[in-house]
Amino acid sequence: MSKQSVLFLCAHNAARSQMAEALLRKHAGDRFDAMSAGLEPTTIHPLTVRALNEIGVDVSLQHAKGLDGILGKQTFQFAVFVCERTQENCPHVYPFALQRLSWPFEDPAAAQGTEEEQLQTFREIRDQIEARIVEWLKTMATPAKP
Repeated sequence: MSKQSVLFLCAHNAARSQMAEALLRKHAGDRFDAMSAGLEPTTIHPLTVRALNEIGVDVSLQHAKGLDGILGKQTFQFAVFVCERTQENCPHVYPFALQRLSWPFEDPAAAQGTEEEQLQTFREIRDQIEARIVEWLKTMATPAKP
């Protein structure tokens, strides 16, 4: 049985979408191919890396990707918008996704304060994304065991 493909979309592909990609792999990498992309890709935020490393999720092989490398080249079962900005700017971009989901999360990269306060925001968003993925996975059909 082939894996279902999921594309997580965000503005910069630096925090939320990267977290979602990594966390879906952690929880169901055997069932789903996860990818992420952004409208204006930058680099993965260092606090994204730290927040994920704290829970044993390595993103050293991930990098920020733009839609230009994906549009028209791949079909996805699910396109998941994790920020309002992307959803508002791209309501027609994904004819090649069978289902669109909207899971908006606060942008942790916009957090103010000390580095520790900012890291705490990244942890909170990471935990919210992980909880949303776990709940979504419960609604998905589990393949029968042989």
